[in-house]
Amino acid sequence: MRGRAIKLSRPRRLVNDLMRFSIRIPRVTVQRRMNIAPLVEARAALPARPSWTAIFLKGYGLLAKETPELRRAYVRLPWPRLYEYPESVGSVACEREYEGEPAVLLARIRSPEHCTIGELDAAVRAARSTPVMEVKDFRRALNMARAPAPVRWLYSAMGAESLNPLTPLTTLLNYGPIDPEGRVNVRILYDHRVMDGALIARTLERFEAILNGAVADEVAALAQVPPVRPDIGEGSHEGG
Repeated sequence: MRGRAIKLSRPRRLVNDLMRFSIRIPRVTVQRRMNIAPLVEARAALPARPSWTAIFLKGYGLLAKETPELRRAYVRLPWPRLYEYPESVGSVACEREYEGEPAVLLARIRSPEHCTIGELDAAVRAARSTPVMEVKDFRRALNMARAPAPVRWLYSAMGAESLNPLTPLTTLLNYGPIDPEGRVNVRILYDHRVMDGALIARTLERFEAILNGAVADEVAALAQVPPVRPDIGEGSHEGG
């Protein structure tokens, strides 16, 4: 039997480019089993609960603010070095439908540590519901996917190695299901050229304290804070 050739769509081109550059990073994963029962309790008491994505994004922003290593990137050209950004930009992966097929697109939220959880939740929800081509980050990525491969690779290489605005990222936060007792596995995937595992282990311990402290306190106070929708896709780099 004979099959057929299928041209790569723009979403498939984006994923292929992501893999092309991500494969170059010596990435390592460190995991911690956390107990975030105080945070779970504070969220459960709200009539309108913010997404866990927004909550973890706020916590990670606060963590990156006090941990400069999370705001550093490995820069290869014109000579190998580390570059430290003054602030971080959270990149949230969103699965959206584009031209009849699922597409994984990144929405960037600048300085999440300076946003309220309500603002972050509104931004995440907007990225997941606003028409795809009305989101600046999505539109720019999909338009770039039209370009020939050498042009895309040049653009992406400049971004990943010099400015680090898109992908691959220096760190990636991932977490599993939260059980009824408030326990959850939280993982940080990090660029080993930038930092080491011992630092990440200490960072995860501190992250648990932030989630159960400052973040849980803000969640508990959300009942008095009206929701605000900030602009999305205005960040220019990714430091953590």
